[in-house]
Amino acid sequence: MHREYHKWFSPNLNRDMELLIFGDAGARVLVFPTRRGRFFDYEGFGLVEALSSSINTGLLQLFCVDSVDSESVYNRHIHPQDRIQRHIQYEQYILNEVLPLSRLKNPQPFMIAHGCSLGAYHAVNIALRHPEHFGKIVALSGRYDLSTPVAEFRSLFDDFYNDEVYFHTPTHFVPNLVDEQILKELRRMEITIAIGAEDPFLGSNLTLSEVLTAKQIPHELIIWDGRAHQACYWQRMVQLYL
Repeated sequence: MHREYHKWFSPNLNRDMELLIFGDAGARVLVFPTRRGRFFDYEGFGLVEALSSSINTGLLQLFCVDSVDSESVYNRHIHPQDRIQRHIQYEQYILNEVLPLSRLKNPQPFMIAHGCSLGAYHAVNIALRHPEHFGKIVALSGRYDLSTPVAEFRSLFDDFYNDEVYFHTPTHFVPNLVDEQILKELRRMEITIAIGAEDPFLGSNLTLSEVLTAKQIPHELIIWDGRAHQACYWQRMVQLYL
């Protein structure tokens, strides 16, 4: 399998960033890591191996990016407004640095946003905000409202809320979309959301599904038995949905 490592200084984040590419052809897959995860975790979780047939036959090419979650939404040492600002800088890094690299490496126009756990949030958030870049979303075990506490999981913005948090919360901004061109772009995407029946974020997934349905955005919500928030489940899911 073709495996390629990249590292460069990101002007958007003002720090070095790393990523891994697997494969050399096929649909481009932007892979976000799990909560506070690293660019090599997807491989470490056995998910690259689970997709090896599709990668080796040129159906998929993975771009596994690093996260800055510990500097943004999970950084309790800074004000929540600074957390969302760092998250926005990360989005700019993806849009203005990673996506151009992916197009340089592979002119295939079809791109998939994908992630597990918090990576699913990143995938859904960026694709729903910028649907012109994506043809498909595969989101596994995600949480789509970081501003609301769920079970033992706290709000990642404490009691802070502003327009920027709103526009980076899919279950908040999608219900108010009225631009028909944006809705047309969203409705052409293939969207798959998978979650475990016992996952504490099941409600978040149900809400996202309801929001998409209300806007006539086609999607599939798949509920697995148990919590299903582990790599052994994700290995099976990616084989089915990617």
